[in-house]
Amino acid sequence: MFSKNVGTIDRVIRIVVGLAAIAFALFSGHEQAVWGWIGVVPVATGLIGWCPAYLPFGLKTCKVKQA
Repeated sequence: MFSKNVGTIDRVIRIVVGLAAIAFALFSGHEQAVWGWIGVVPVATGLIGWCPAYLPFGLKTCKVKQA
């Protein structure tokens, strides 16, 4: 599969922000609350530890294992 490119702190932030956005979508009566479902993306990338948006830039926020 893919090698992980999302570090621990990055993962936690993604999951917390994603869950907050989803909660907004579920519990807000605001007409724009449907946009909160975009929170599924950061939750998913946080859970699997891989972000496709990092690939073109060569970014990695996870620690590299030294041989």
